[in-house]
Amino acid sequence: MKKLPSKLEKRLQRRKEEDSFRILLSFPEGVDLFSNDYLGYSRSKEIAENTVRILKQYDITNGSTGSRLLSGNHPVFKEAENQLASFHNTQSALIFNSGYDANIGFFSAVPQKNDIILYDEYAHASIRDGLKMSLARNYKFQHNDLQDLEEKLKRFKADSSDSEIYIVTESVFSMDGDSPDLIQLLEIAEKYAALAVIDEAHATGVIGDHGKGMVQKLQLESKIFARIHTFGKAMGCHGAAILGSRNLKDYLINFSRSFIYTTALSPHSVATISSAYRFLEKDSAHLKKLKENIQFFKTEIQNNGLQDIFIESDSAIQACVISGNTKVKNAAAEIQKSGFNVKPILSPTVPSGSERLRFCIHTYNSSHEISQVLKVLGNFVANNI
Repeated sequence: MKKLPSKLEKRLQRRKEEDSFRILLSFPEGVDLFSNDYLGYSRSKEIAENTVRILKQYDITNGSTGSRLLSGNHPVFKEAENQLASFHNTQSALIFNSGYDANIGFFSAVPQKNDIILYDEYAHASIRDGLKMSLARNYKFQHNDLQDLEEKLKRFKADSSDSEIYIVTESVFSMDGDSPDLIQLLEIAEKYAALAVIDEAHATGVIGDHGKGMVQKLQLESKIFARIHTFGKAMGCHGAAILGSRNLKDYLINFSRSFIYTTALSPHSVATISSAYRFLEKDSAHLKKLKENIQFFKTEIQNNGLQDIFIESDSAIQACVISGNTKVKNAAAEIQKSGFNVKPILSPTVPSGSERLRFCIHTYNSSHEISQVLKVLGNFVANNI
């Protein structure tokens, strides 16, 4: 086989020199404090069994056989999308193969030439990749800084009175676990006639009544242009959906390339989404336990004197900043030796100097496990930082 071009070999070598070289690892044994399976739904036998019942109802087994505009639009899609629209209190839902596909599909298709997109500087890579594919001009605003956002809105509204302006943020940020002030953000959006797009990936199943998300918790559904909910985190399955008006759904079906030109999700994946949402609708115990564990983790941060290195968060994502790729990898290795699966987040995934340990809290983590992992972290910090 042909060798990798030398310029690409040099890029790989630079990653190694920066101690940021990535490799694929098997799911390790130990206490899970690193996966996005916040509610434990990925391991739910009840959800799996109900998925099989749904498939039998439609007499479906394996693949989707094609894109949804060709042969892949099985009846289970209609049921799931109607279910999502009802649960999330919106006119319509359109399922995509992943959150990444949903974001690049939306941002590459909806904002038009001469439109303006203002996005939080910590927005997920899938959003930023979608922005690169957009014909619209895009500019970042400082993280959760609504004063900076409004200053940019004033400038661009004055310069581009005939352009649509989109404001893009996340309800829970994936690397920090924090949230914007959505109420104030939407007041600003209305003031400047801007359209708000909210990614709810890490709020789905976690925030609000029955995990409906931050937007519904704050009763802001009518003020949002589009919401993106993904199912690979708390819902324990795969795929994503864009929520909005019926016209938005029609537009995406006609112009979103990541929807049009891909094989549809398998019926099994869609049935699993439907099954997970049925379970979520009647489930209160898992969300209650998750909230208790999050609060206990935050209390133990204080008890171990670690509050100065943790980013404030009420979500299932608790981030401990330990600057430097090598140092944060050493911290993770020390914790892993004690039987806890915690992963370091390295630059360039996060800005240099803000490398961190990312703790993900779950319903199935015990109080003893939470106490122990923070004691191990505390000992490392005391001896190394």
